[in-house]
Amino acid sequence: MAKFFRKSFHTVNPDMLLVLGDVSAKGSELARKRWLTVLDQFHQMLGPFLGLPFHVILGDRDVGECGGLDAKSVDWIAGNFPGLDTAGCGAFEISNVSFVSLNTVALLCGNNKLRFGVEKVIESENIYLRMDSEGTAKTINDFSKFSETYHDFTWRENAMSPRSGPVLLLHFPLHQTVDSMRSQISNTRESRGFSGHWPYDLLQTLPPNATEYIFQALKPRIIFSAHTHEFCDHTHSDGTREVTVSAMAWKARDDPGFVVATFHGNGREVSVSYCSLARESHLLIAYTSVLVLLLSIILIPNIPHYLCVWR
Repeated sequence: MAKFFRKSFHTVNPDMLLVLGDVSAKGSELARKRWLTVLDQFHQMLGPFLGLPFHVILGDRDVGECGGLDAKSVDWIAGNFPGLDTAGCGAFEISNVSFVSLNTVALLCGNNKLRFGVEKVIESENIYLRMDSEGTAKTINDFSKFSETYHDFTWRENAMSPRSGPVLLLHFPLHQTVDSMRSQISNTRESRGFSGHWPYDLLQTLPPNATEYIFQALKPRIIFSAHTHEFCDHTHSDGTREVTVSAMAWKARDDPGFVVATFHGNGREVSVSYCSLARESHLLIAYTSVLVLLLSIILIPNIPHYLCVWR
């Protein structure tokens, strides 16, 4: 996989790399010493591109599900990736495009310290976005009110227009209505030749209240999510585009892939291209064919030849 990753990186030549979670298949079960080995392997895979800006968000395989979610563990893991705070969230800007990443694993859980920390990050980002449209005093006053009620996904309407906020990076996709999921997934699968079940169910997305809370607070320009192991390009009811990126690992799917996003002008226009690596099954067939061919070349000259002479 490292070889294909580096070749793809050379071909695309990106300005930065985004990893949408699940760096380790069983990270939540690993001791810190083993985690350091995983991080070393990750850095080795980046190889010569380690100097390029990159941002990693946390997935459920990295930090565990709600039952095993531990704030100290999340803090330690997040501390090993650039730009993440103690709750596993981050905010940065590159080439005049703003990005916000959220620990969506924590948002799926009930009343816990990590979820409250993520909500505080959302509201803090909301302050910066609303300063110009609503004024500094009113925005800070609203935030003071929020600090007393953030335990219940509360939000307020604001003057910001849809898609005027940052690029949002998530591990779990946002909630979609059943009808929109059917339509979008059908179109995606037809365009790529898929058939069968949907790539994910409602249990693998953020709940409706958390989804609405994020939309109202951040007004994301575009959303990139993961977790489902399936590529999906979906437009929400307010026109916000969400691109779900498939897994880049043969253990997760036969044809792993990644997405190349190009931000044009002021960053409002985004073109997205899906790139898939060779199928593992095709590689196995190719390697088997080469092996058989090599064996044939080696063995055929060694087969004894008998010459029969008839008189």
